[in-house]
Amino acid sequence: MSRPAPSADADLTVDGTGLLCVTLLLRLRRAIDGAAPGTLVHVVANDPAAPLDLPAWCHMTGHTYLGPVPGTDRAVYALRLAADAYPTRPDAPWRRAEH
Repeated sequence: MSRPAPSADADLTVDGTGLLCVTLLLRLRRAIDGAAPGTLVHVVANDPAAPLDLPAWCHMTGHTYLGPVPGTDRAVYALRLAADAYPTRPDAPWRRAEH
């Protein structure tokens, strides 16, 4: 299955440099709260787990993981926000919110 290539220009950038993925997901969730569907988000992350956790989080929430952004001097990952994404808990964005 092929993924669309990430774009060079993000609508929103979340800098998670130095954060473990738990804290990174908390920051990401807060940053995208209220953002429009279709928003292109770049996540800067140097946690070695980010290349695994970000696609897993996108899969769980329904957002589209686009992969690493090429041509950057640091680790940047792209995702596109989905209109029909599952909401997550503010205190635990790795868990879906209960309705």
